[in-house]
Amino acid sequence: MLDFLIPNAMAADEAVTATQAMGAAGFEGLLFPVALIIIFYFLLIRPQQKRNKEHKELVAGSKKGDEIVTNGGLLGKITDVDDSFITLEIGPNMSVQVMKSSISSVMPKGTYAAAGKAKK
Repeated sequence: MLDFLIPNAMAADEAVTATQAMGAAGFEGLLFPVALIIIFYFLLIRPQQKRNKEHKELVAGSKKGDEIVTNGGLLGKITDVDDSFITLEIGPNMSVQVMKSSISSVMPKGTYAAAGKAKK
């Protein structure tokens, strides 16, 4: 009858040892996901937030007379600034209204005039 109980006792002892080993490995198992989150933050999330902040500053700083390029590729000079729209002169006596958020970049002064002369 003792031979029948000994394997159960040995199995219970092994289960306790395995539980202790899993408790010790729990911290090490958590280390990889935390490191992965930190890497994603510095490689993906933080640069995107920085770009969004720079674009908001670019849009907020747009003023009459700036020469800009929109996301759609229109090059022109700002003639009027509203809360959420700007009026963009894209040619002689031609103006369009575009959303401020569609500003892609601000060009150096004279780019719009030079582009108009190159067409002729």
